[in-house]
Amino acid sequence: MWGTPGSAARSIRPYQSSQQYLYAVKEDLAEWLKELYDLDIEVGTFLEVLETGAVLCSHANNITHVAQEFSRACPGRARHLHLPAAGVTCNLAAQPGTFQARDNVSNFIQWCRKEMDIKDVLMFETEDLVLRKNEEKFVLCLLELARRAARFGMCAPTLVQMEEEIEEELREEMDLPTMDTPPPPPPRKLRDLHNLDQMVQHLVSRCTCPVQFPMIKISEGKYRVGDSDTLIFVRAAEKEVGVPRGSRG
Repeated sequence: MWGTPGSAARSIRPYQSSQQYLYAVKEDLAEWLKELYDLDIEVGTFLEVLETGAVLCSHANNITHVAQEFSRACPGRARHLHLPAAGVTCNLAAQPGTFQARDNVSNFIQWCRKEMDIKDVLMFETEDLVLRKNEEKFVLCLLELARRAARFGMCAPTLVQMEEEIEEELREEMDLPTMDTPPPPPPRKLRDLHNLDQMVQHLVSRCTCPVQFPMIKISEGKYRVGDSDTLIFVRAAEKEVGVPRGSRG
């Protein structure tokens, strides 16, 4: 299943800062939203396009619609998932910085908490987006929302798709039963610079060892550190990269 070291193996260079990692995640989310809703959005305009809350609320209503369709098509599976039962009110004409924009963002936040059961530790506050107080919390919340919506058939960003693929490969290696999930939507084309590699780069960059060892990519989700023959299986979970138990071998 897995490749062997050779011409395909490549070193993972650490990021110089967490901002570089955050930029990569925003880039993936921007591309995803652009494809979903035909938006004029890119990483440089990411916050400006979303700051009125209009796109966020429309996205929430779309997720609710997909969940309702999934519930009708797969009632047995739906009973085991936390599906949104209601949408969110929205002022589509809200302008940046206005009370209407803040109200939109607040409504979206409440919807995430109530309808998607996203815990406070993964949530952002209105000011984090409107006043740019904590861009990272906002970006990671959108990523978590995409992760949860993908469980019932919502098209997911590249990063979430890669997480699902690695999770399935891990289950196969550990001989665990396949997860009872809905058929995935048509896959999006992956960019050359995969987000999991970017997350691994960020993790390696945090090492404070006197001697730095290179991280060599063997195949998707599998890496080798330095001259060791031990392979490390890496997957993305919640906010950060982790090494699952039983994955070294």
